[in-house]
Amino acid sequence: MIPFKDNIPSRRYPVITVTLILVNVTVFIYEFSVEPSQQLDFFSVYGLIPAKLYMIGHQPVDVFTGLLRSLITSMFLHGGFIHLLGNMWYLWIFGDNVEDRMGSVRFLFFYLLCGTLASMVHILFNLSSEVPSIGASGAVAGVLGAYLVSYPFARVLTLLPFFFIWVVELPAILVLGSWFVVQIFNGTASIDASSGVMGGIAWWAHVGGFLSGMLLIASFARRPVRRYYWE
Repeated sequence: MIPFKDNIPSRRYPVITVTLILVNVTVFIYEFSVEPSQQLDFFSVYGLIPAKLYMIGHQPVDVFTGLLRSLITSMFLHGGFIHLLGNMWYLWIFGDNVEDRMGSVRFLFFYLLCGTLASMVHILFNLSSEVPSIGASGAVAGVLGAYLVSYPFARVLTLLPFFFIWVVELPAILVLGSWFVVQIFNGTASIDASSGVMGGIAWWAHVGGFLSGMLLIASFARRPVRRYYWE
């Protein structure tokens, strides 16, 4: 499923949503200015590497501060254009309404907190991984979780590429609920039973971010939800 738009207009301009998109795009452009031979070092410094926890006994201050920094910086880095486009597309479609419910300042803290909690879940499932984890998907997943709780029956114009290309309106609970189920399924399937190590996409970061958004929306929401019923 590829969502295009929902049917809930924002009551005000989504300043933080747009700003986050611009910051992510700016950082991605900056990544191209780094020499290819130095990009791995760049991601190692600013990406999240769970295995660094094993070094905390040798360099506790440096490792701890480095991990704290990477919890934030990693969510503004992306490994490619498609990676960036997918995250920013979902943020653009669903972020404005979540920001509308919270207010701009609350939404910014919510976004960063969901991204941080998502990264912590990723660490939990990848303690021995030395691969830098990057991307805004954990934070964006938090936005999706908050949107699902707030507007489960909003209409989402969605592309369904099954045999033929269909463009239909579906309830948000189906679009986002199926997305969440896919993350759990792929996360479970990606675990190497012999080593417990996951590879590829950080599926469990998506799960952690989504659940964080569902749980935190009640604390961060400032305005009552506008009900949109499926007819």
